[in-house]
Amino acid sequence: MDLRTDLTSMLVCPLSKEKLIYDKDNQELIAKRSGLAYPIKEGIPIMLPDEARKLKD
Repeated sequence: MDLRTDLTSMLVCPLSKEKLIYDKDNQELIAKRSGLAYPIKEGIPIMLPDEARKLKD
């Protein structure tokens, strides 16, 4: 299930407050400044830093 793209414009990283980039292929929301990728499970973004994947440098 894909995330509704109109919702992504309202979401920000809970740590840096930056806008997120939707990665449709990996079903993640990317926060570049924070270096985190928040997972999307069954169309629901999981916006918890502890659940996010750390991006490689």
